[in-house]
Amino acid sequence: MTSEQEARRAPHVVEWRDAFKVNIPQVDEEHRRLFSLIKVLNLDTVERTVEELLKLAPDLYEITVFGAEPHGNYNRVLLSPLLAGDKNVDEIMLHPRAWYLEHGITLHAGDPVVRIDRKRRVVVARSGMEAPYDRLLLATGSTPFVLPIPGNTLPGVVGFRDLHDVDTMLAAARHGGRAVVIGGGLLGLEGAHALMRRGMDVTVVHVAASLMNQQLDGEAGRLLKDSLERAGLRILLDAQTSEIAGEGKVESVRFADGSELKADLVVMAAGVRPNVALGREAGLHCERAIVVDDTLQTYDPRIYAVGECVQHRRATFGLVAPVWEQARVCAAHLAGAGHRRYVQAATATKLKVTGIDLYSAGDIAGSVGSEELVLRDRSSGVYKRLVLEGSRVTGAVLVGDVGDGPWYFDLIQRGADVSSFRDRLLFGEALCAPAT
Repeated sequence: MTSEQEARRAPHVVEWRDAFKVNIPQVDEEHRRLFSLIKVLNLDTVERTVEELLKLAPDLYEITVFGAEPHGNYNRVLLSPLLAGDKNVDEIMLHPRAWYLEHGITLHAGDPVVRIDRKRRVVVARSGMEAPYDRLLLATGSTPFVLPIPGNTLPGVVGFRDLHDVDTMLAAARHGGRAVVIGGGLLGLEGAHALMRRGMDVTVVHVAASLMNQQLDGEAGRLLKDSLERAGLRILLDAQTSEIAGEGKVESVRFADGSELKADLVVMAAGVRPNVALGREAGLHCERAIVVDDTLQTYDPRIYAVGECVQHRRATFGLVAPVWEQARVCAAHLAGAGHRRYVQAATATKLKVTGIDLYSAGDIAGSVGSEELVLRDRSSGVYKRLVLEGSRVTGAVLVGDVGDGPWYFDLIQRGADVSSFRDRLLFGEALCAPAT
């Protein structure tokens, strides 16, 4: 094993490259704005990073932002409420264009970077524009996973990742008709529910045996399915999509068992893939995503990456909380305050669809030797399952009554000893607090 390989396996990945780090020079006020930061954006992680950077070192960089979409940056988490009609476009925008002007940020919206010249330290945009950088931040996000099946490029097949996708779905919904949403995860269910509210006849197709199988156990998945079906959604589980059929446009979805569903719209919500093309073409080390250390620095010490396009200690990311923490850590290092390190932590997911509340946190699968505490109240639609490793809570699934979700999540994050109130743990913080 080489020294580099050994270092990659070490607890503190950042240490092996310390000798190659290029620190931001200390400069006087007159020359502070000589250093440029070029940001290649795709999602709201960019805004988080630049906001944190401006707090720490507002005058250290001249900041230039390139993005593929012809808008400023917006909160992608709110695309589902936008589709449902609960939000408008102005309400999901993170900052108006005036904000960029106010902070001296040059925004090139609709002109994405297509090439990074690391030798010259220059990025090249689709328009041909070149921009030099002292530090480069990649936040290229992810792309929808499109099933590699016949018909996946037919008009009427759409992902669910940006404003253009939402516009396409809204246009289809104006005519009513039938929508098939492929993917029974968080995004797919939110999109399906929004399309149903817009008047479409919606079927959710999921390849697994239960909905949200990455976040929920089988029992919670069944409760969710029952609730969605009562609200009017159709759910097909264990469904292997084999083909999207139609003459010039989507007309139906076919499955491996020979069955078929009529469709006027097909939404691909079967997961995402880190968008690493730009980094890989630039020669950055990529595996499943762009590999970064604990400072969010790539193998090139002048290039950082955050968000869904990164791989940290073999993990990739899709939830908001870890991505925003990456933004904070990255901003600290860009500002020269390099005392922070990114540490992966337990995550939580909350979903409210059709009146049913769901909460999932930590490791719900458990491991050999773990124990489970379960509470079921079918009459009230309440289900709680806690996973314990010794005296610590490591995972929680809640359905119906999710008020104690943040408390359980806090216990998971702290690794708190719950042995003194273990017998009351399922009944929530109110009964356990006196014992803590």
